[in-house]
Amino acid sequence: MGIFQSFILALKSLLNNKMRAFLTMLGIIIGVGAVILIMSLGNGMTSDISSTFESMGTKTLTVTLTGRGSTRSFSEDDMFEFVEENRQYIEAFSPTVSTSGTVRPTGWTEDLSTSITGVGEEWLTVKNYETEDGRFISYVDCKTRAKVCYVGAYYNTKEVYDGNAVGSRIKINGDIYTIIGVCDAISEAVDEDSSDNFMVIPYTVASRLSRRRTVSNYTLLASSDENVEIAKQLTLNRLYKTYEDENAYAVGALAEMLDMLTDLLDTLVLVIAAIAAISLLVGGIGIMNIMLVSVTERTREIGIRKALGAKKRDIKLQFVIEAMTTSLIGGIFGIAFGIVGANIAGKLLSMQAVPSLSSILLSVGISVGIGVLFGYLPANKAANLNPIDALRHD
Repeated sequence: MGIFQSFILALKSLLNNKMRAFLTMLGIIIGVGAVILIMSLGNGMTSDISSTFESMGTKTLTVTLTGRGSTRSFSEDDMFEFVEENRQYIEAFSPTVSTSGTVRPTGWTEDLSTSITGVGEEWLTVKNYETEDGRFISYVDCKTRAKVCYVGAYYNTKEVYDGNAVGSRIKINGDIYTIIGVCDAISEAVDEDSSDNFMVIPYTVASRLSRRRTVSNYTLLASSDENVEIAKQLTLNRLYKTYEDENAYAVGALAEMLDMLTDLLDTLVLVIAAIAAISLLVGGIGIMNIMLVSVTERTREIGIRKALGAKKRDIKLQFVIEAMTTSLIGGIFGIAFGIVGANIAGKLLSMQAVPSLSSILLSVGISVGIGVLFGYLPANKAANLNPIDALRHD
């Protein structure tokens, strides 16, 4: 008997016992579906994280000066000089001074909850933002400590300045500042809780508000992805030249953080998927159990086939293919369950679940392999039955 004939017989056997066949496949269906679902959600999370980091800028370097263990200092002028000397590798940079304060737009009786950050004139380039109206903070604004601010698109909404933010006055810690520019919308929904509710002021003004003598944080933008590592090494060399102590500073690249986070997430997804795949083992045991029952039920049939000249390998092939067919059909149902489940879970979690071809092929391969592995023992038992004893079996 050929493989095709064995496959047809296997299908007939499954159709004759539909409920038993379904219950046998259930472990495979759940296992394959769970693996695809988990890996799809993992792919979706990786994609979302990559998009978030790319929007932040994978060419970005963050410099933190702690001064720990050193009496030396690295000023803003030193950073300006260093960047100018290495413009072929560093496209832009900005001091970053986080501060806090009360913000009250004109006509408001309550303070507005927002973030205030002190930055330099190249901050827009570093962040890759565009200006909707007005202008950005200039070098002169920073040098003269001008009381001006640049705001997010939320300030131009009807809720705040109704499209007339530029030129309006706003109170920060009781002092009057002038809004000189409004950023293009960053978020899809511009509201108080979105990324468009922000305010930046000259870093020199922010340093005074936060009572800091020197700037300890900078953001640098490499001129290209290929120059990120070069820019990082140049920065490290320059800082070491000043401090002569690696504990006095830290330089981090968002691209490196993205790689580390992606690797960690991939490992986590594989571990969870492996745990979910345990149900495939349970499904394989179920297939083996049912196939052993099937061998017992069809002992007389096996005896007749052997009496008519069927060889051991024919009997073994028939039952292995039947087990493999059961597992394969279960795997196909599992793929459908996993893809549908991934789409539903993605919508519920407000993320994009991405079923990958590799996870589908892997799940199907594992399900077929389990069918062959766990079907071999019953098939071997059937092949080794004594024809005379089999014919006598009731």
